[in-house]
Amino acid sequence: MTPSRDIGRLLEIMAALRTPQTGCPWDLAQNFATIAPYTLEEAYEVADAIARGDLTDLKEELGDLLLQVVFHARMAEEQAAFDFGDVVQAITEKLVRRHPHVFGDARSHTPQAVEGLWERIKAQEKKDKAAQGNGESEAGALAGVPVTFPALTRALKLQAKASKVGFDWNDPRAVLRKIREEADEIEAELDSAPERAAAEVGDLLFAAVNLARHLHADPEAMLRRTNEKFERRFAAIERALAARGKSPQDATLAEMDALWDEAKAREL
Repeated sequence: MTPSRDIGRLLEIMAALRTPQTGCPWDLAQNFATIAPYTLEEAYEVADAIARGDLTDLKEELGDLLLQVVFHARMAEEQAAFDFGDVVQAITEKLVRRHPHVFGDARSHTPQAVEGLWERIKAQEKKDKAAQGNGESEAGALAGVPVTFPALTRALKLQAKASKVGFDWNDPRAVLRKIREEADEIEAELDSAPERAAAEVGDLLFAAVNLARHLHADPEAMLRRTNEKFERRFAAIERALAARGKSPQDATLAEMDALWDEAKAREL
């Protein structure tokens, strides 16, 4: 079977891989639950290629992510639930429905207005689903945030939903005070109850996400940048030590701290 730019060939390849007796034993052994972790992994690899600005890698990673969509659609087709065409139809219908300012008579000329329109349409869709009996079992203000989201992202989504019903601070300084309060609670538990101190770290992280939200920053993106900064500066420490004929294991903490400060100063 030869490669092709046609999506139909990809669907044919997946069908062949999933054909009993003649298909791939590994592919045949999979189900929605076993493939889901790979779907998440591929989405992260797409984001990583974007963060690195590597468009060649992005092309490949988008293909891997598309394969995940095709894989799930094929398994659903085998169960007579839906097929790839149904997936395409559902998303095209949604895009047209949620963009009346492009495909209809609505007029929204700013990104903020479009976002507000999108949220209103999305809320109406949820109401319609609930009325048909196929919406979320709980229609609370925090419903609809997948538990499989990265913890920082899920915290951000939950906080945003709570904010929409008025459960929020109006001033980022109030959130900063909450962070200090959580840090004080950790300190109070460090000596007597380390396990409770560890639990309080979760509260501290949640409060830090809240501060990022009030500053209109994505905490997941901010932490990724900090991770990159840590890697960059630590690599500078390793290079400086190597020039002295040392490894980090041979250096003192004071020596590495000084090299860290030098690496930091070079970035300013």
